[in-house]
Amino acid sequence: MKLIFEIGSEGRKLSLLPECDVPETAVPEKLKRRSELHLPHLSENEISRHYTKLAKRTHGVNDGFYPLGSCTMKYNPKVNEETAALKGFTRVHPLQREDTVQGSLEVIKTISDSLCEIAGMDAFTMQPAAGAHGEFTGLLLIKAYHTDRNDSRRTKIIVPDSAHGTNPASAAMCGYEIVSIPSAEDGCVDLDALRAAVGEDTAGLMLTNPNTVGLFDKNITEITRIVHEAGGLCYYDGANLNAVMGLVRPGDMGFDCVHINLHKTFSTPHGGGGPGSGPVGCKEFLKPFLPGYQITVDDSGMYHYAVGDKTVGAVKQFHGNFSVVVRALTYILFLGKEGIPEASSNAVLNANYMRKKLDDLYTMAYDTTCMHEFVMDLSELKHRTGCSALDVAKGLLDYGIHPPTMYFPLIVHEALMVEPTETEPREVLDEAIEVLRKLYETAESDPESLHSAPHTTVIGRPDEVGAARHPIVRYIWED
Repeated sequence: MKLIFEIGSEGRKLSLLPECDVPETAVPEKLKRRSELHLPHLSENEISRHYTKLAKRTHGVNDGFYPLGSCTMKYNPKVNEETAALKGFTRVHPLQREDTVQGSLEVIKTISDSLCEIAGMDAFTMQPAAGAHGEFTGLLLIKAYHTDRNDSRRTKIIVPDSAHGTNPASAAMCGYEIVSIPSAEDGCVDLDALRAAVGEDTAGLMLTNPNTVGLFDKNITEITRIVHEAGGLCYYDGANLNAVMGLVRPGDMGFDCVHINLHKTFSTPHGGGGPGSGPVGCKEFLKPFLPGYQITVDDSGMYHYAVGDKTVGAVKQFHGNFSVVVRALTYILFLGKEGIPEASSNAVLNANYMRKKLDDLYTMAYDTTCMHEFVMDLSELKHRTGCSALDVAKGLLDYGIHPPTMYFPLIVHEALMVEPTETEPREVLDEAIEVLRKLYETAESDPESLHSAPHTTVIGRPDEVGAARHPIVRYIWED
């Protein structure tokens, strides 16, 4: 398929903008370009066809099964889009007086209160733009807390070896030293290793629960107690909240702050580079450090801006990705108090259904009841047939199924991590189970065909290493 720069012809154009209805002002000479701006010259027909072709090459939750582990690629209800597109939300300006944007402020206050109830927190900020940004913000709160207490000894953040890769990266960005602790044989935190790791230099712990292998840590309150007794704080990575929302609250587990992925747990768009949203919540003692504005309401029902007296400052402009917040609130209000835990329960049911239907063929990394996702270990299959987790993942593409997460978590060497989500019906799960069983049989009977999969997609196997190390990210004009 040609790039947009490779189609069209010099001088071809279309008119999209209406005539200017305000006085024109000349651009100062020092701000003018020194050379012509390189843009493709296209007709509307050519533009329409180009992007239609691109759209036909994509695969999302509207196209088929998308069981990407730890990413919760659930269906995005279209009513969310309609709500976010309301003119009262799309035509406001962030610098308007607060008395002219009362509806928007009510949205932020309402979702903040809802997330506090779901997460067991006392306050939230909507500023962070995504999960990793939320992690960074939460660690800023932890750092500000220790700094405010003149406790400069606390320079280390403890991170389990099964954590998301962004956890240690976020801690490092905040200037912390990372202490990795191993998982026990059951896939959960090794308590003895944790006890050995904590000390006077412990600033905090970053943890996901359920963890990355899809298991709820039965020792979670003991884990947070150990860290607290050492003087550290506990940060909850909310990437896997979809398994427990409405059922168990991070705040009740002993966590002091948390980020929540609205673009995972609360059905707002996910993938393609955005938009995301990673609101951060905290307990009362961390509230003064929150970035940006808090929304308060007075006795007359008017909403107002408020800023913490020890705020870490803004981490994004204004109120973050506001339209994503509107979508998430729509989802929360639509499901309600009964629907939110039901969604989590169905996510857990779907994952365990698939796991049990496959465990007679595929080796499960942890052969026990899982939460929202499960991890298969294909090491034995690779050793016996030569077919790797990558081969099976590529084989799924021939059946119109997006592959699950490959080779993560790192503690499982030939890992396929499957998260079916609650929005998939049983029939879709059965089809995916049948395909995975076929691929297993193919690995044994005709491994070469899997080595060369996929066979029916637009492209086969690209040079992924080359693309990662030497990406071509811009078009080079021949002139």
